[in-house]
Amino acid sequence: MSQSVCGTSRIVGFRFSLYPMSDQFVDVIKGALGETNTSKVWLKTDDISTCIRGKAVHVFDVAKAVYLHAAKTGLHVVLNGSFSIGCPGDSDGDSYMSVDDECMNEAALSHIKIEAPTQFALYPMNDSRYMDLIAEAIEIAKEKETISGGIHYASRLDGDAHEVFSTLEQSFTATQEKVSHVTMTVNIAANSPSRKKV
Repeated sequence: MSQSVCGTSRIVGFRFSLYPMSDQFVDVIKGALGETNTSKVWLKTDDISTCIRGKAVHVFDVAKAVYLHAAKTGLHVVLNGSFSIGCPGDSDGDSYMSVDDECMNEAALSHIKIEAPTQFALYPMNDSRYMDLIAEAIEIAKEKETISGGIHYASRLDGDAHEVFSTLEQSFTATQEKVSHVTMTVNIAANSPSRKKV
């Protein structure tokens, strides 16, 4: 079976919006972005969302850092966004693909322990094996013991934020090794007053 190629760029993008449930939302959003080391990704924020682009290892590092800096305030926050690789319209022109793989935020955040209830959906694009590939991603989550069930239009992850983000990164990375164009949507909460008991 031949594999359809959507785009040749292997730059990863993540477009997200951060929602602090507080009248101090501006300070929380700006604070989370300001505390995060974004030196190894391309970043642009507008009035709706923020987009980061670069090597997968750094895109996931920055995504986790933004989430943790917002979550450590103790406020109820939600990070909602989409990861993508192989988009036909993407290019390496403004990417940071030549930087090394040393994560810039991990050391500063490794001590922060926050539960990260998450809904995610994986979309291997233009590939008839998509259900098998999604099942493989669920197996990764099972091995990491973060999967807590299927829900309508998504799968549920629960656990420490570091393990949840590791699950997301491994699932996304493993899928993109087999499919040219992959997207993954995530909805990650913290400190919810109505948090599900697992």
